[in-house]
Amino acid sequence: MMHKLLNKKIFFLSVRYKSSAKGCIAEAYWHKVREKDISLDKTQLKVVDVMENLRDNLKSYVVEKPTMLSKLFRKEKEKPPKGLYLFGSVGCGKTMLMDMFYENCPLEKRRRTHFNSFMLDVHSRIHEYKKITLKQSSPGKKNLNYDPIRPVAQSISDETWMLCLDEFQVTDIGDAMVLKRLFTAIFSNGTVLFATSNRAPDDLYKNGLQRSNFLPFIPVLKEFCLPMLLDSGIDYRTKFAGSRNRFFVFSESNATRELDEAFKVLANQENDVVRPRTLTIKNRNVVLKRTCGRVADCTFAELCDRPLGAIDYLMIGQVFDTVIIRDIPQMTRRQKSQARRFITLIDTFYDTKVRILCSAEVPLKKLFLPAVTTPVLFEDENRALMDDLNITKGSENADASLFSGEEEVFAFDRTVSRLTEMQTEEYWNSRLIS
Repeated sequence: MMHKLLNKKIFFLSVRYKSSAKGCIAEAYWHKVREKDISLDKTQLKVVDVMENLRDNLKSYVVEKPTMLSKLFRKEKEKPPKGLYLFGSVGCGKTMLMDMFYENCPLEKRRRTHFNSFMLDVHSRIHEYKKITLKQSSPGKKNLNYDPIRPVAQSISDETWMLCLDEFQVTDIGDAMVLKRLFTAIFSNGTVLFATSNRAPDDLYKNGLQRSNFLPFIPVLKEFCLPMLLDSGIDYRTKFAGSRNRFFVFSESNATRELDEAFKVLANQENDVVRPRTLTIKNRNVVLKRTCGRVADCTFAELCDRPLGAIDYLMIGQVFDTVIIRDIPQMTRRQKSQARRFITLIDTFYDTKVRILCSAEVPLKKLFLPAVTTPVLFEDENRALMDDLNITKGSENADASLFSGEEEVFAFDRTVSRLTEMQTEEYWNSRLIS
């Protein structure tokens, strides 16, 4: 009886809201509501309406390359449809809505990826372009027209008319310095952007090193994308978390034994022996000491104490379906480097649907402790970098988030939310069907 009443309520609500959200994206949204995959959220419905409008604008959209005649007569290019920059707190459904849009996007030349993966690709293309240019230049002569950004942007636009970037976040100074020129060229070429982020546009790269050089990117982003806040105040990843535990706390269980048994079960399903594995990534060898087939049994130190980055975690996620992460410590701002790697690790594994089991010193919500008893700004790990960048106490860049740990505090909410979802049956089985 209750089931029938609930379905009737959903039906009447769907009729009520259909006037503000019509089309295949709205239909996909209401299908998820009826199947109880998601709960009805009015703030999400407003976004669905905007996504439908964008989809309609893309139905007949064609990116036209400039011709000799258009260049000769300086014919002004038609502006592409305005994209979407969707921001809000963790777990509010941004990624789900982006995926819904991507699945129903009418353009064949479309790409959906994580921001970290996208920037890795950009830097790789820049590197390749530099190598080619260097080979083509005369010995001892420097090419004065040398600029890798524009041709790299053109190569991206040639392949992609609709670019969907999940988790748009700027923490790396290398990314920050190229974004304005890169996206100015990408937008000029006609590519449309749909991005999700935890940060409002004005808060991107907040307190970052040399942020003044990054600031001109923000008005460019706003010109070509509609900023839209999605925040219902609910973390759906936590709300729909399953009961099965795959995150073991030492004080609450025999975490080591639990993971030992889990590894045995998983290894028995593989046609391999337990052995070390060496992954060659960009001419570097990354050794994982204990693996079996598509399963890797690692420690936190093995993954986060070493200088590994998104490209390494991406490769690990491609080689292994399941990764055990043992002995995760409680982190403070003193362990900013490890915390930053752990955030990147979870982001990358989440995006590639890697299944994880963990053991930790403390419960999930206490993994990162923002407070620290002594100042961290001028500790040894920061002094060398500050000296290299000629940053002194009291200068403009001395309060950069790179030194304060502010970005890690902000990003760790997302990490905790994702780790919670990664324990659910739905997530655990997603690798099998994706």
